[in-house]
Amino acid sequence: MTKPLVTFMLLLGWATAPFSAENPAPVLLVLGDSLSAAHGIDLKDGWVALLEDRLREQGYPYRVTNASISGETTSGGRRRLPALLASHQPQLVLIELGANDGLRGVSLSEIDKNFVSMLKDIANSDATAIVVRMQLPPNYGPAYTQGFNSIYDKLAHAAHGLTLAPFFLSEVILEPALMQPDGLHPTAAAQPRMLDAVWPSLQRHLLQTPARQP
Repeated sequence: MTKPLVTFMLLLGWATAPFSAENPAPVLLVLGDSLSAAHGIDLKDGWVALLEDRLREQGYPYRVTNASISGETTSGGRRRLPALLASHQPQLVLIELGANDGLRGVSLSEIDKNFVSMLKDIANSDATAIVVRMQLPPNYGPAYTQGFNSIYDKLAHAAHGLTLAPFFLSEVILEPALMQPDGLHPTAAAQPRMLDAVWPSLQRHLLQTPARQP
């Protein structure tokens, strides 16, 4: 490794020493619902586990903490987030929430308030937030569905620097073979597509490990 490159990485705060207990790798925290908790499939086949594999394969020095639980809502995420931030001190927080709120008809103002609170907590912890957009089927009525969808646009507009990842089921939900019998949860075969949908939004925030000595 050349001396100018080493100097440049030090200025950016990148560690050149191996990661250890004294010099831990940065944490990527995933806060989601059953879509990120690998509901109905083996945990190792879920998109979050595949994300951890990809980070390792491509030389990104992150430890992934999956704090997703089935049935989680934005209010539940809001309650749990402060303790998660304090415990794991993540550098990146990916929020995949909102679907259960929408399916239960939670008020749009409550959903919005919960998201705003979570984003404030993340900003105050000096972490970077990434929010995965969720969408509802049209049978919930145009007013609620459109209002629900607009929440994510408003968040991206109001929170400077917020990265909004696309709805990661858009290429999955219309293919019955990629959905479990309940029609709500994707199969193991769908998980790589979900990761591919989120990856570009996530990758721009990742720090690569220093180049290895030949």
